[in-house]
Amino acid sequence: MHTNYESNPILDRLPKHLRQFIKPQNYEEYTPINQAVWRYVMRKNVDYLSRVAHDSYLEGLDKTGLEVDKIPDMYGMNRILKEIGWAAVAVDGFIPPNAFMEFQAYHVLVIASDIRQLENIEYTPAPDIIHEGAGHAPIIANREYAEYLRRFGEIGSKAISSAHDYEIYEAIRELSILKEAEGTPIAEIERVENLVNELQNKKIEPSEMALIRNLHWWTVEYGLIGTVENPKIYGAGLLSSIGESAWCMRDEVKKIPYDISAAYQGFDITKPQPQLYVTPDFAYLSLVLEEFANTMALRTGGISGVKKLIESKALATIELSTGIQVSGVFSRVIEQDGKPIYIQTSSPTALAYHNKELINHGTNYHNAGFSTPVGKLKGINLSIEDMSPKDLQAYNIEEGKDIKLEFEGNITVEGRIITGRRNIKGKIILISLENCTVRYHNEVLFQPEWGTYDMAIGKKVISCYSGPADDSSFDLISHVSHTKTIKQQKTQGKIELENLYLAVRTHREGKDKRDLEQILQTVNTNYPDDWLLTLEICEIAHKEGNTVLFERSQKTLNDIQQAKPAVSNLIKDGLQLICG
Repeated sequence: MHTNYESNPILDRLPKHLRQFIKPQNYEEYTPINQAVWRYVMRKNVDYLSRVAHDSYLEGLDKTGLEVDKIPDMYGMNRILKEIGWAAVAVDGFIPPNAFMEFQAYHVLVIASDIRQLENIEYTPAPDIIHEGAGHAPIIANREYAEYLRRFGEIGSKAISSAHDYEIYEAIRELSILKEAEGTPIAEIERVENLVNELQNKKIEPSEMALIRNLHWWTVEYGLIGTVENPKIYGAGLLSSIGESAWCMRDEVKKIPYDISAAYQGFDITKPQPQLYVTPDFAYLSLVLEEFANTMALRTGGISGVKKLIESKALATIELSTGIQVSGVFSRVIEQDGKPIYIQTSSPTALAYHNKELINHGTNYHNAGFSTPVGKLKGINLSIEDMSPKDLQAYNIEEGKDIKLEFEGNITVEGRIITGRRNIKGKIILISLENCTVRYHNEVLFQPEWGTYDMAIGKKVISCYSGPADDSSFDLISHVSHTKTIKQQKTQGKIELENLYLAVRTHREGKDKRDLEQILQTVNTNYPDDWLLTLEICEIAHKEGNTVLFERSQKTLNDIQQAKPAVSNLIKDGLQLICG
């Protein structure tokens, strides 16, 4: 598969269905205004977070190669991340939760490469390179936390989603795009906000994915560490938001000791959080994750797990006690006494063992679906999977023999055994029959005209999870969202303003000394609402000892504060960084 990004050994291990989400970073598309936004946020973060963030944050900035003065080039980041066993890729905004978590399982950090507008400098509802790069990347330099992140991805990618989850994902993705886009009509934002609210307010039993996403939100994104009385920040959403990193430390934000109950606490991605959870240390995060994983169908299997798969209407896998895995879209289960006795898919299906497709049992062969009884034979304490060769002979379960197998729950399989498939330990995992009829009471479930009947062997369902057992069994290159991020419009005025930002940047870097007084005059005249460039001029004037220019720019900033209270704190914080 052709890639349009620079790969490395970690990225080379990614399956094709994840690579479909990767896009080139296109570093040259970052404007001088984008660079100034990054620099402002990073300077403020490093100054403030040095006092309230976990020690791993500042250490991680050095280890991951992030610079305060410029947006990171992900190729450069990857060369440094490789030293701690990770890599990074660029994507287009939100990607499906299962895919996001699966990237983590492969030690790959997903970075939305766009950057927030100046108007959303404090907080953006859309993922961007400040959130992903400056938030997630530094903290993964802590090996204990990085292992938690990997393990979370491994477990989370198997969580079962509902059709409702997919609707919410698409709606939130669209809302984040519209809110971050320039000049989106208010009516359009309100339309999607109403849709999101309607979906979130539906009284629906939360899926595994909904619950584990809550855990992800309250730890990886918005987690605090330490004590309730003296917490430190480690969540990427807080580390990357100059507004929320300060807000979260205030008394009105409730601090709660972290435990598994956080899985049942929802969140609103478009607003500051009213409560946060505090973990005593990173090791405790893993304990809670394992506690939650023990409740998932991945580990419990059984009738509840099968029903979750049917409700999801998505590609998923059931594993039986022999280790044989059935992957497809599950459509039916027959149960008795709270146990599944027959399962059925209604889509192309693949059989696998140890996550490797069984030869001649892929989707081309099982293109109309698959079904099998589950459980023990009636009146026999010994299950087929536990039978020795002598037992199988005694019960006539041999190649070339006509047989009628009566399972508990009144499932009967009658036909001639063609062959069997065993696992490495010698246990039978599959029996193929011809001239076969399968019945449940008087209902015919399979008839001879349909061809060979392949029966998976297993006395119980031990695991149910999202996605296929073997990725190569299915064409998964079709799941990118139809909504795309919206690029800013390049008006003539915007281009001229960007050129002014560039001139100030090159002056600060000593590449080309410019007439900053003239630039300040132009900004005051043509762009009176722009405060960040004036702040940058003020910084340079202070550093160079240009008292006249410093006082002029400072006066302009004071005037903007009076005229635009919404940016008053941003200007105040910027001046404090300059003057100390």
